[in-house]
Amino acid sequence: MKLLLSGLSHKTAPVHLREKLAIAEGSIPQALQELQKFGASEAVVLSTCNRVEILVSSPDDQEPGVILDQFMTAWQGSPAVFDGHLYRLEARDAIQHLFRVAASLDSMVVGEPQILGQLKAAYAAAKTEGTVGGLLETVLTRAFNVAKRVRSETGIGQMAVSVSYAAVELARRIFGSLKGQTVMIIGSGKMGELAAKHLHRSGVSRIFVTNRTFSRAEELAKIFNGKPVEYTRFHDMLHEVDIVIASSGAREYILTREEMQRVIAQRKNRPMFLIDIAVPRNIDPAVNDIEGVFLYDVDDLEGVVNANLKERTKQAEQAEAIVHTEVEQMMSRLKLEQVTPTIISLQEQLEEIRAAEVLRTLRRMQGLTEDQRQQIETMTKSIINKIAHGPISELRRHAGEPDGDQAIELIRKVFHLHH
Repeated sequence: MKLLLSGLSHKTAPVHLREKLAIAEGSIPQALQELQKFGASEAVVLSTCNRVEILVSSPDDQEPGVILDQFMTAWQGSPAVFDGHLYRLEARDAIQHLFRVAASLDSMVVGEPQILGQLKAAYAAAKTEGTVGGLLETVLTRAFNVAKRVRSETGIGQMAVSVSYAAVELARRIFGSLKGQTVMIIGSGKMGELAAKHLHRSGVSRIFVTNRTFSRAEELAKIFNGKPVEYTRFHDMLHEVDIVIASSGAREYILTREEMQRVIAQRKNRPMFLIDIAVPRNIDPAVNDIEGVFLYDVDDLEGVVNANLKERTKQAEQAEAIVHTEVEQMMSRLKLEQVTPTIISLQEQLEEIRAAEVLRTLRRMQGLTEDQRQQIETMTKSIINKIAHGPISELRRHAGEPDGDQAIELIRKVFHLHH
């Protein structure tokens, strides 16, 4: 069987080209069936915002590249529009790429977990359509295990690598669980909105949104099932809030040290976490001197992100080593599976010769007891096993080597094997 992976990603093509090749979720079953019509034995389609990849296997007497060209021409028009952007990876290279994708080593943000779920969904769709069940199933199942191993043996996905997510991680360090916490968003900056989304997913109980333009506060509040607050009233509500995200366009401080001292006193010194993502800053830095108040600005958050990126790079190196080892093991396994028919053929041929010679000999040797006949059977089988041991060991050894095909072919010729 031949294996080919072809596609585009954020590394090789701009979004307008990825959009051209993208296959909508509802159209994937049809695409899989089309790939089989053009000759693919198996097919899997992975289509996300950052990558579109098609994985196919085909019999040895068919070229999977031709299958993909025919599919793309019928499905999207001439493949020429993707020249210079489309990659095609065969055999070992395809397996290595797939393992790296599953482990999130090829993602825009290395270590993000979403791609593994997307790859599992692509596999599930192919399974439903009956377009996976042999070589691709073996490779994909191993890819999922590789991703699990990378997650468990490295810390690649544990460090926040965006400013908005770093803010949430810092909040979690202060409060432990974020469930039951109350958040106030001041302003409508993009990073503040992203931080609020992360907080919402982390289980905070209430989100207040305030903005100088009340209609904008209402729009933002709908995203999080939050409550809009008049800008002139938000100071009076701060004592109810555990986490503040400030991202307004104000040129002056909207929260001063004096105001926060009053708020923390109302809270009976229960801690507050303030995230100032605005530039210029919204919150007086002196607020950080108040006991129970934890203030972080953009520089603080970016410092966390940069440190995490460096650490994630180290973890990625460990992950790459795991992928390399897993690819070598997978190639050895696949090669061994390919050579198994040859081993069986050799064993069958030698057994035929042995059985025929034993039968001829026993016909000439009359009067042997059953025990004697059995001893001859046992002895000849032992001889055959010892003769077969050498070539079978060589077949298995060469199966995982780069030049193994030549050695395997030589053994086939020596023993006149057809497989």
